[in-house]
Amino acid sequence: MTTDLTTELEEMGRRARAASHLLAGFTTMQKNNALLAVAQELELAIDTILEANAEDVSRAESHGLSGAMIDRLRLSPTRIKKMADEVRNVAELPDPVGKQLVRWIRPNGIEITKIRVPIGVVGIIYESRPNVTSDAAVLCLKTGNATILRGGSEAIASNKAIVEALSRGLEESGLPRDSVQLVPTTDRDVVPIMAGMDQYIDMIVPRGGHALIEAVVTHARMPVIKHYHGVCHLFVEQAADLDMAVDITVNAKCQRPGVCNALETLLVEEPVAKAFLPLAAKSLKQQGVELRGDDATRAILGDDCLPAEPADWTAEYLDLILSIRVVPDFAAAVEHINHYGSHHSDAIVTENTMLAEQFLNQIDSATVYWNASTRFTDGNEFGFGAEIGISTDKLHARGPMGLEELTTYKYQIRGEGQLKQ
Repeated sequence: MTTDLTTELEEMGRRARAASHLLAGFTTMQKNNALLAVAQELELAIDTILEANAEDVSRAESHGLSGAMIDRLRLSPTRIKKMADEVRNVAELPDPVGKQLVRWIRPNGIEITKIRVPIGVVGIIYESRPNVTSDAAVLCLKTGNATILRGGSEAIASNKAIVEALSRGLEESGLPRDSVQLVPTTDRDVVPIMAGMDQYIDMIVPRGGHALIEAVVTHARMPVIKHYHGVCHLFVEQAADLDMAVDITVNAKCQRPGVCNALETLLVEEPVAKAFLPLAAKSLKQQGVELRGDDATRAILGDDCLPAEPADWTAEYLDLILSIRVVPDFAAAVEHINHYGSHHSDAIVTENTMLAEQFLNQIDSATVYWNASTRFTDGNEFGFGAEIGISTDKLHARGPMGLEELTTYKYQIRGEGQLKQ
């Protein structure tokens, strides 16, 4: 841990703190105009960003990253335009800053108002996906927060190009350039240094693997909102529409397997296992999915299914691999999910309304689905415009973190000379 690196990061922190004080004074219209300028700059920089991304992808391929991880890294003109469109969507969303939550007047005449305010400076440490750079920065800008971003080594060139475009948009619109800063090095020592900078950073959000999150939690001197791994489950209950269940299974697993809301474990209630599993296996195999099942599953699927190991029940594959278990009843499915899951996204397929509502209430996860794919756990899909991450914590944010989750509150007290007796 070098003195030079600590000095550099602390200087970034000082600039971010100063920028956050300025941002708190900008109007919603000023912030929205800045976001529109940022979106335009992203589109103008498509060629530059793609050139940088090609460098990152080439390096990732030479280092043997998996296909799913490279898919998370790879940008295209369409993905960059979508990035810009999401910035515009955020500009159109209501600004939570300044929103009055409650107001009351005390018997002595003092008026107390509780309002939403920016958190201040948000540190975000993430891996792989360069679109996080834009999403995180613009959500923080909309809510008046300054941001210090530390991306992964695999996307460093892409992230630099994206932040440069964001900075041009900020300068054009009169917002402080230091509102969004990218740590220019991927040195691992950055993580404990940032996590210890509570004098400058008010909240830190790690997005990545278990080792990264544990490192941040171990060193953090400020609140941490964990974007933990997604061990997502789908439970096919005996009253399920089996065709619907097959479609949801394939979509949740295969539509984009390298993301945290993709399905990792399929649970099937014993009475429908013999009817459902061959249908599901056929469709999954057509998509190239490797199946790993318990003894009951393998008794039905035979050689189409490999034996599951104990580690499979807690695995976040982020790949075309699916673990399958036959459970005797509803209670066993709930117990399995609450024991082995990561409290991210879990679903039930059933036509039994009473059991569906029971599932929605009993599963201890940030997002719980009835007859829908887990792939909808996403800030944009929830109507948030984008997301800072998907929190598997319970305080102060849970699930997709949108604008409101990037605010805190304070009390404003107005008096007319009242004195404490």
